[in-house]
Amino acid sequence: MMREAKHILCAFGVAALVTGCGDGDVQQVRDWMTQVERETVPAVKPLPEPKEFVPYAYNPGEAVEPFSEAKLLNEMARVAAASTNPLQPDERRPREVLENYPLDVMRMVGTLQKGGASYALVQIDASIFQVRAGQRIGQNHGLVTRISEGAIDIRETVQDATGDWVERKATIELAESKETGK
Repeated sequence: MMREAKHILCAFGVAALVTGCGDGDVQQVRDWMTQVERETVPAVKPLPEPKEFVPYAYNPGEAVEPFSEAKLLNEMARVAAASTNPLQPDERRPREVLENYPLDVMRMVGTLQKGGASYALVQIDASIFQVRAGQRIGQNHGLVTRISEGAIDIRETVQDATGDWVERKATIELAESKETGK
């Protein structure tokens, strides 16, 4: 009997403990959240009225086509004619042979002295060209400013994003020989 009494007493103790771990503060929190939800008034500004759309009827009769390449070229020519930038290159002068190639396809393969002047040897594909200071080179209105043993210094004249002509420096360095490792 004593044993059964202990078991019953133990069962009542466990039941009392489980009952004590009940809902307690959780119900208070739920009540508070419900109260705050009822009392809170959202402050949302109303959206502005949409602007009225007025369609534009395009009559292509006499107008210039809006996506025409000719229109763009005419505008660029007009801006170029109005420009007084002293860096603007002369587009009417005859172009030299090396102005037909971009600088990145050119390789400097050597130098030579001829008649007291320094020349750089430039390779394009299988052809070798002699280049001297003052000569035009590259597709960006490049001018050779100096030739040294290891490089050709070039001053290019290009248009920036706003259409103004600006100068930038470029260099073609001496290509190392594959046979000698120099």
